[in-house]
Order: sequence, then C-alpha cells, then structure tokens
Amino acid sequence: MTLAVIAGSANEPLAASISAELGVKLHERLAQRFDDGELHVEIEESIRGCDVYVIQPTSLPVDEHVMELLFLADACRRAGAARLTAVVPYFGYARQDRRASGREPVGARVIADLIEAAGFTRVVAVDLHAPEIEGFFHMPVEHLSAAALLARAIRTTRDMVIVAPDLGAVKLAERYQAFLQLPVVVLHKSRLSGSAVALRTIIGDVKDRAPLIVDDMITTGATIEAAVTGLLDAGCKPDVSVLATHALFVGPAIARLQALSIRQLIATNSVNATAVPVPFQVVNLAPMLADAIARLHRDQSLGSLLAHA
Repeated sequence: MTLAVIAGSANEPLAASISAELGVKLHERLAQRFDDGELHVEIEESIRGCDVYVIQPTSLPVDEHVMELLFLADACRRAGAARLTAVVPYFGYARQDRRASGREPVGARVIADLIEAAGFTRVVAVDLHAPEIEGFFHMPVEHLSAAALLARAIRTTRDMVIVAPDLGAVKLAERYQAFLQLPVVVLHKSRLSGSAVALRTIIGDVKDRAPLIVDDMITTGATIEAAVTGLLDAGCKPDVSVLATHALFVGPAIARLQALSIRQLIATNSVNATAVPVPFQVVNLAPMLADAIARLHRDQSLGSLLAHA
C-alpha cells in the first residue's frame, strides 16, 4: 500500500517538514473559498488504494481548520483512499471536554463525532489538553507526547524545580520529572475568565529555586503570568523557564510573556505561530510525527512515542 501525505492549510511548513523526513512528496491539493465564503477542496493527484495521512492542526481560526479537515477527509474517502488517518498535532476544542455548568455542549465530543463521520479511521494527536478525549472516539487514537523532545531542549540547573501551573498539569509534570529527575511543585489556580487567572496556593517548596513551568499549551499567557507572579512572591529565583507543547500566543499573550522574567521559553511547532515573544525556541515535531506515521504505515508499535508509555 502506497503512503500518501496531504497537508491542510493550518500548518503547511510542518507538513512539508514531515514529508521531507519521510522521503515522500506532499500530494497536491487545492483549498479555496468561493465569493460567498464556502470552502472548496480538491485532491489533485490519485490516492486510490493509498494509506493517506492528512496533516491539519485545528488551530486558529479553529472552525475554518476543522471544516477543512472534514472536507479533506471526505474528498480522500471518495477518491478511494484505502486507509485514512488524521494527524492533528494540536486538537482544538480540547478544553471543552466536560460541562462546567448546565446548558452547554461538550465541544470536544462533537468534534470527535465529526472527525469520525467524515471518514477518518484513526487520529494521531500530540499532548491532548485532556487525555480523556481519547475515549470520545470509537476509532484508534494515537496520543503522542512531546515531553521527551522538549526535555532534551531545556538547559537544566541543580536548583531547578518543575512547576505544574494547575492541577490538570500534574501528570504532564510527572512525565517531565521522569526525564529530568527534578522535584515537582503544584500550583492551585482559579480561572476568573477566559483570559484571567488567580493563583490560590502553592504545594511544595520553591524558595531560592529556579522554576521550570510546564504546560500543554500557552493561549493568552494568563496561567503563566499568574504562576510566575505567585512563584516570585513565594521567594523563587527570578530565573524562570517555560516548556509548552502548543504555542498559540493569542490576545495579550506576547506582551504578557515579554513582561515576565523568563530566561527560557520553549515550545513545539504544532501550530504555525506568526508572531512570537522573545526569548522563544521552537522544537520541531516533524521527526517524531514522521516516525509515528512510518510505524503506523508498517503496522508497527509506537512504543515510547505514546503519552501513556
């Protein structure tokens, strides 16, 4: 079965890098909008009988990229693809994994249902905001982790302590602890709004330690800002490092991050960020994703690439 890789428009540089790692050429596709705003996609090369991987993070603008992913799936299915996998490095709507109050949707479940209905038979994702999202799918979900890549990129010191900026990041912090062999501190926060966060308590000792804040994503930067402010008030060293898988940098994020005493800020290229704060180092996901695609194409185990491995 021939391997075919198709890029959505959400992160074409990452898709090109993945195809280069695999030693294959991206299959040509057309994506355009009619005057009334309707999306039109077309696969411009034969993929009949192919093992097809569509690379499309559902990043900003989320709804447009989700719709393009669905249209590409239907186009591939109708063009005779033998197997169809969605490679979604960043999974939008992941924070809507439950109802916080009564009359609201579980958005992540709706997106999972749409991906299945479009014709995909497998999903590859990286560091889902809520690992439980895997259970929203009736198809296999290969949940990969970028922790090993990011841990190798950070410059550690003996006085460093890993900081989980909220309770949801504890398991991620423990994953980094396995690679870095550093103690873990947990912060307890309250979200005041979509872009405002308040720190409530710090579980662990941070006095005279250099904090390494780890999280799955940076959106507005509110969580990082609250964490750094609280840690400095608690007596930590003004020598802060941040590791995150998904660097969305929306709204006031860049201004917030540049105002903080951050020495190292490292994230992956899971989304195609057009503006970034200083300092900022990008870790390329392409080798890991290409490795995962190659193993899946050969029906081999993903082993240590998996988030729960």
